[in-house]
Amino acid sequence: MKKLRVNWYRTPIDREDLGELTLRSNYHGWIQAGGHFAVLLITGLLTYLFWNLEVWWAFFTALFFHGTVSSFLNGSATHELGHGTVFCSRKLNKFFLYFFSLISWWDPFDYAISHTYHHRYTMHPEFDRENLSPLEPSLNPILLIQLFSINLFSKTGRVFGKGGLFSTIYLTFLSALGKTGSKDIPSQEWLQSLHTDKPKEHHKSIMWSRFLLSFHGSLLVIALTSNLWILPLIISFPVFIASWASYFTGLTQHCGLKDNDSDFRKSTRTVIMNPVLEFLYWHMNWHIEHHMYAAVPCYNLRKLNKLVADDMPEPRTLVGAWKEMRKIWRKQEQVKGYQFETKVPNLQKKHNSFEDLLASSIGDLAPNSLRHSEAK
Repeated sequence: MKKLRVNWYRTPIDREDLGELTLRSNYHGWIQAGGHFAVLLITGLLTYLFWNLEVWWAFFTALFFHGTVSSFLNGSATHELGHGTVFCSRKLNKFFLYFFSLISWWDPFDYAISHTYHHRYTMHPEFDRENLSPLEPSLNPILLIQLFSINLFSKTGRVFGKGGLFSTIYLTFLSALGKTGSKDIPSQEWLQSLHTDKPKEHHKSIMWSRFLLSFHGSLLVIALTSNLWILPLIISFPVFIASWASYFTGLTQHCGLKDNDSDFRKSTRTVIMNPVLEFLYWHMNWHIEHHMYAAVPCYNLRKLNKLVADDMPEPRTLVGAWKEMRKIWRKQEQVKGYQFETKVPNLQKKHNSFEDLLASSIGDLAPNSLRHSEAK
């Protein structure tokens, strides 16, 4: 994986401005991470309260919102915390990363390796297989039923993220045994490659999977012995309930866009969202900006967008992004190897591609074994 070195195009901005944007803040970190947890706590308590009162219409409503909020932990909250840019305190970053990973069945160790390659080689399929192109923006009725209720079986074509309940538990069991799924499945073949490449990180993943199973298994035993079957529903399984919003937002990042290109503007998509979705999504709707300058904390990405907006493609709306993805998918089914070309401003001709340690930083994402060779 060291054979390829991508000379990324990044919209140049003043180094002092970039330095200010990359400053991490415990205050803003608490607003984002603490705020998300507070909403999670409120929806969880309401779900428990209505269950206890046996007000079933209110119970299912609260559970729906609890699941919606919870589903953003898996791949949105854990993603940004994995970069280590949310708090200026590394201890707080790690605490929330492991806590959110625990209750959302997330593996931060496998993901750290995979996502490091994803940033270094974005949409270069030989080295970045985090998104399995071509990625279908599916609106299959069976999938939609699961996304708006309980996601038991669905798969979205992504290595990490919104897998179904059964497949997630099954793969966690395999990981706890030091195994991965079949090599015939591209996502599992990618994980096997990562495990072979970084055995120390694989060991951490194994131990984490065992911890996940111990925690959620113990909670299930407590629930069965105490007749509080609501506990796993509130703590262990809400990430699989009402995951519609995280699916519709998360799939827009790269779906249908160009691969093997050194311009993030053509391989990545920025989407305008309402403030509630943007908060729950941890501001990852500013996704071109995130890839250009991954060391910028999520809560500063809107400010970054204002500095580079004249050199960016027109931002999509969420509906517009899905229309675009569906149109591209239909074309890809008709024409093998079809590549969508995003229209970008011509300002790039006035700039030179440049390399800078601050600009190319991906935060604290990379494990120690990968940091020495971080791409510029």
